[in-house]
Amino acid sequence: MDRVLSAGEFENEVDIQKSLRPKRFDEYIGQDNLKQKMSIFIEAAKRRGEAVDHVLLYGPPGLGKTTLAGVIATEMGVNLKITSGPVLDKAGDLAAILTSLEENDILFIDEIHRLNTSVEEILYPAMEDRELDIIIGKGPSARSIRIELPNFTLIGATTRAGLLSSPLRDRFGVVHRMDYYKSEELIKIILRGGSILGVDVRLEGAEEIAFRSRGTPRISNRLLKRVRDYAEIRGDGVVTKPLAKEAMSLLGIDSFGLDELDREILGAVIENYGGGPVGIETLSLVLGEDRKTLEEVYEPYLVKIGFIKRTHRGRVVTPKAYEHLNIKEKNQK
Repeated sequence: MDRVLSAGEFENEVDIQKSLRPKRFDEYIGQDNLKQKMSIFIEAAKRRGEAVDHVLLYGPPGLGKTTLAGVIATEMGVNLKITSGPVLDKAGDLAAILTSLEENDILFIDEIHRLNTSVEEILYPAMEDRELDIIIGKGPSARSIRIELPNFTLIGATTRAGLLSSPLRDRFGVVHRMDYYKSEELIKIILRGGSILGVDVRLEGAEEIAFRSRGTPRISNRLLKRVRDYAEIRGDGVVTKPLAKEAMSLLGIDSFGLDELDREILGAVIENYGGGPVGIETLSLVLGEDRKTLEEVYEPYLVKIGFIKRTHRGRVVTPKAYEHLNIKEKNQK
């Protein structure tokens, strides 16, 4: 079963998430600094009749990287083609997409850090010189041909910028980190989503959902749908603060946006290792979870809200987490 608080996109919610995505900058909430920069770059590019410079967006999942690519394409008045690093298995796969682009089109590659080396290498001349080098044939008869590409913009998205090679990263003209959203921004997103879905969402109800959304718009929209269902069955269809609290309680999501899995991680460190420090490999074995999943999915939010500290000796649960879980630290009297 999919985890409600996962920042990843579920297959069964692609259509509804798409319907909630803003189309233009005046609809896009949050990331103000990036919006201001991109608005200027886009307007300058349109006046010159050029493509926007290549853009690299990095940060946690669910913050709107794909959405922003769509907004940029709409503002530019060009086509958007979407793919992802794992899908581009061979150099020919990327070549086929690049040769199908029209002037000033935008190519969005999600999880760009997962491109294999052979695919990444043909990106270099494509990004820098708008040229594509293709080798035809094998052995002594093999020959290289060069194809000119139209001006285009590559927008790359990654949750792990550190895994990008330097040659690829250096070819992006705009590099921006997308960070977690503030509660007031999430409230606006929830109210907008309620309007689109035809749900009567009161301000206090939106606040209650926003506080539990882990700073992530995708989670906000997902929780809004769950609360909407609860409001229709257990209430009169209106999302109020008490009703949102009831729905969150039913989902097992507390006031800090933690679910049972988060509390299990904290509990394992406290009960088995006295609050830490404990190594990530050991914690992985105790919880039966993959190390990568712990590091990339669960830990970032717990670190962000100050419930876990990463030290050179391992993970440590903080006093703030003890207080939230209503557990007394052993060194306290």
